[in-house]
Amino acid sequence: MSEDVRTTQGGIDPDRRDVGQGIAAVTSIAAAALLVTVGVLQLLQGIAAVAKDEVFVIGLEYTYKFDISTWGWVHIVLGIVVALVGAVLFTGATWARVIAIVIAALSLVANFLWLPYYPWWSVLIIALDVVVIWAIATWEPRRVY
Repeated sequence: MSEDVRTTQGGIDPDRRDVGQGIAAVTSIAAAALLVTVGVLQLLQGIAAVAKDEVFVIGLEYTYKFDISTWGWVHIVLGIVVALVGAVLFTGATWARVIAIVIAALSLVANFLWLPYYPWWSVLIIALDVVVIWAIATWEPRRVY
């Protein structure tokens, strides 16, 4: 196949597209592992909040102010769901990818709201959720190379 035909089909050189898909595939597998890890860590964070651990700083006033125990239960439930979705994401099923994106977005929002209590951890989880969403949205698991 000539070079002109290869680059005009889809507008992108197939070799570059394959490299991009390889990166997205590896990142998606890493995203599944990250979701499981983030889920477990959110579960532990929730348990610490419910147990009234003194790790968390409670600010004076915040628009999204809830009781620490309420946030703890939110993180416990979200942590369990995130870990389960991360485990299912290893299959690469389309429904698992859609649910993983939705759950990662919910995790992102929850950690944004959690910023005043544990800012550095929240920023880290938000960044990981963004990477997870990008990787899953970019990956085409059924693509034949």
